[in-house]
Amino acid sequence: MTRAPRKATIYDIARLSGASPSTVSAALGESWRTRRISEATVEAIRKVAAEQGYSANMQARGLRKARSGLVGMIIPLHDNRFFTALSQSFEAFARERGLVPVIASSLREPEEERRIVETLISYAVDFLFIAGATDPDTVSRMCKAADLRHIFVDLPGRGAPSVVSDNHKGAAELTRRLLVDRPATGQTPRDRLYLIGGDASDYATGRRIEAFRDVLTEAGIPPLPEQIIACGYAPRSAMREIAALCDRLGGLPGGLLVNSLTVFEGVLGHLSGLPAEALRASVIGCYDYDPFAAWLQFPVHMVRQDAHGLIREAYRMIDDNVRSLVLTMVEPEQIAPRTFYDSPFADRG
Repeated sequence: MTRAPRKATIYDIARLSGASPSTVSAALGESWRTRRISEATVEAIRKVAAEQGYSANMQARGLRKARSGLVGMIIPLHDNRFFTALSQSFEAFARERGLVPVIASSLREPEEERRIVETLISYAVDFLFIAGATDPDTVSRMCKAADLRHIFVDLPGRGAPSVVSDNHKGAAELTRRLLVDRPATGQTPRDRLYLIGGDASDYATGRRIEAFRDVLTEAGIPPLPEQIIACGYAPRSAMREIAALCDRLGGLPGGLLVNSLTVFEGVLGHLSGLPAEALRASVIGCYDYDPFAAWLQFPVHMVRQDAHGLIREAYRMIDDNVRSLVLTMVEPEQIAPRTFYDSPFADRG
């Protein structure tokens, strides 16, 4: 039996024309002007499409506007419990609605983020969640050109609704807790609170640093620049910085606010080499949560972001067709220290 020749697809046209699938889709549709695709590129793509017999398929391009049943989510990395919890909640809510979730990580690379968005657009996802966006303005332009509903989670964007943790409130409460619990209340460099980790230009870190400053200023002890060590998120960098800080101070500071679990991993790399007595002169908090902290030899105050609440609120906005540029904040939870380690300074629970 002779098989009918396979009809050319948009991906065939993309391969033959050297354009991306989303560019081909726009050129064969009506959105190429809003995408600012040149007429020469459009003509070249349509010429290839005609040569491949794709012109008849173009009559069905209205199907692009139908629901595909696919929903997309982009996260920065799969490297911590928070982003994993976001993706799990996203998947659970999608399946409740009979949708198929597609989740990809951008590796915190703007170019990779754009490539993922372009690919998901070409697959006609019904809507897109972007968590921890690295280039939110470009993402919004791409989504709007494709008439794709999208929403930002964890970090805000200026082109679509956003749902984020109340980073200021969470960090302020954690800082107050550390102030109350610090062993020494003097004003020597070693008695002070220090914040370590994160990128000061990042929205979430910026709000946490602002809260740290606000609380200490209200307490009459405004922080010095050296009390804020925004060394990024890499564990190795955090390990170097906490070691250098201890060298300068002659030991651990009176209080330490660690900005994220990956930073905490690096801090622990240094603390693990210290004697138990060294930890008694310090109180430690982490703006993130992991239940394994209960097995540490010292208590840690933690902040747990409400990943499920963030995703639930984002889906509510999608369900209600919210398109205004609203910024919704979800309150994080303070987790009291819990440690099973039996020692004089342990807080069992």
